[in-house]
Formats: sequence, C-alpha cells, structure tokens
Amino acid sequence: MDVRRFSRAVVTGGAGFLGSHLCEALLDAGVEVVCLDSFLTGGPGNVEHLTDRPGFTLRRCDITEYVHVPGPVDLVLHFASPASPVDYLKLPLETLKVGATGTWHALGLAKDKGARFLLASTSETYGDPQVHPQPETYWGHVNPVGPRGVYDESKRYAEALTTAYRTTHGVDTAIVRIFNTYGPRMRAADGRAIPTFIRQALAGEPVTVAGDGQQTRSICYVDDLVVGILALAASGHPGPVNIGNPEELTVRGIAEDVIRAAGSRSGIRFVPRPQDDPQVRRPDTTLAQTLLGWKPEVDWAEGLRRTVEWFRATGA
Repeated sequence: MDVRRFSRAVVTGGAGFLGSHLCEALLDAGVEVVCLDSFLTGGPGNVEHLTDRPGFTLRRCDITEYVHVPGPVDLVLHFASPASPVDYLKLPLETLKVGATGTWHALGLAKDKGARFLLASTSETYGDPQVHPQPETYWGHVNPVGPRGVYDESKRYAEALTTAYRTTHGVDTAIVRIFNTYGPRMRAADGRAIPTFIRQALAGEPVTVAGDGQQTRSICYVDDLVVGILALAASGHPGPVNIGNPEELTVRGIAEDVIRAAGSRSGIRFVPRPQDDPQVRRPDTTLAQTLLGWKPEVDWAEGLRRTVEWFRATGA
C-alpha cells in the first residue's frame, strides 16, 4: 500500500491545514501535485514553501464551479470545505455547496480521468454519538436543523454521493472519517479548541473551556493522520475508515496540558457549551489497524510540544 504507485494527484482544499500537509507528503513520495483552493478558509502561505518544488502546481479555483485539470491524473483527494465551527457557522451556504456541488465536480474529475477518489469526511457524521467508541458501522445521531447541521449533513451527503458514483459509474472511491486533528498550520482564530487554547495561553489570557470541560475528544497529530489517509488512498479499499487517535482526553485536561506546555500562567474560564456539542468522541480504529496496519505514533505530549513551538515561532 504505497502511495508512490500514483503519478499525479489533485488535492482540493490543498492550501488548507490538512490539505497542505497532504500536498507536502505526496511531493515527498515523488507524486506530482495539483493544489486547488479558493482560499476561502485556507491560504497560499500554507503552501508557499512548496511553490518552488518540482511537480507542484497551485491554482486558485472554486471547486463548486466547473473544474478542468489538463493532463493525466490518477488520484483525487477532496479536502475542500470549511472545517471549524467558526467557519461553517459564518459560511453555511458555502459549506453546503462545497459538500454537494464541490464533491460532485471532484467526483466528475476522477471519473473523467479514471482516477482513484478519496473523500475527506469527518467524525461529525456521528453527531453527538449514542455509541461509544464510534465504529464505521454506526449511523450517527445528528441534528440536521441545528447550527452544526450544515457541516454534518454536507459530509453525510458527500459520503452518499461518493458511494453512488462508485456503484453507478464504477469510480474507484474511498471515504476517510477524520477525527480531531492538530498540528502546525492551524489558524489561531479558527475557533477549534487546541489552536484557541494555545493562542490564549501564549498571550497569557484566560483559556476558555466550554461547559464543565468533562466532554471528551480524541486528537491525532497531523503527521499521523496524513500517513493514515495516504495508506487508505493506496489500499484500494472503499471505506469508510476512521482515522484518528483512540486516546480519549477531556477538554479541560487538554486545556491544562496546553497551559503547561506553553509555560503559561493562564487560568481557565468556563463558557457556555455550543448547541449540539458532542459529549464524547473516540474512534474505533480496529479497521484502520487491520486493513492498513495503521496506528498513531506521535503521542499527545510530543505533538503538543511541536504545535506550541510552531505557534510560538510563527506568532500565528
């Protein structure tokens, strides 16, 4: 299951947090990369260090519009979407549109090129789960008319559309369900817990924890996530496959760890929990381990150290 079997990949949302790390890993494996991004939530700065590398092309484009990529393509990775609550609550229609029309266009590109297609789905398809940990066979507990529904349902629809292209058109598709991920190139103001906590701790501000902080998350360092995604891409398996770290942490515990890692004197301030905020989140990664031989390697303390240092060094 070696990603080097691919010659040329298209990454939609390639200038985003996850997309930029995928572009870099593909280039390191000798795969040419066409990075497509509208820069709605990502930015060219995330891939600036790649622009002079042979085989890398950056194109500003909106995947919800018709997209043409000249030349052969044998892998399409569809990662275009707002992904944080701050973004998709501010951009609900854009989020729904990229999940629907954007996925349709990305699948059409894969069909036209005879390429393998991988959809970046999310643990949010499980909603506020009533099954714990969450296996791929669980259908979820999602409020389609709540504020988070625009993201949850856009990804659930994208999964259904991907499956339909596989069964109707014979497109070689895969679905990865990504659990909470962290690491360098996250936006400090994107609203997600870890970059928010780091930004506040480095500034000496109170670290804002929602509710009583006893809700849990399972967080995976970005390098591990990329290895799992590319292993699924190379495997030929349709998925869905959970990729995430099965170690479960409380949100308050995460905040306390961030404060220590930052060497900060910040305290914790509790704020109201958002509507439909999941109480628990932990992937069952049995399938990823047995199918792909994948498990996360970077522990929380080391991943947090790297991430805090990146935020400190860049002033992000």
